[in-house]
Amino acid sequence: MNLTSFVKERRKAVKLTQPELAEKAGVGLRFIRELEQGKQSLRLDKVNQVLQLFGYEVGAVQNKLNQNF
Repeated sequence: MNLTSFVKERRKAVKLTQPELAEKAGVGLRFIRELEQGKQSLRLDKVNQVLQLFGYEVGAVQNKLNQNF
């Protein structure tokens, strides 16, 4: 599951609107919209602020396409 889907599904599971999530996470509504729409460049500290509400944080995962290193 990608980050966009994860955040949107978690938000809906806890019955929060985008404005409510933004307020609880301490980020702007525009940031939440861009996050859920899959904007390619986002500040990781703000992404982690949102994910923290769900008990998660951004971390490195192995890329299944390139395991040569």
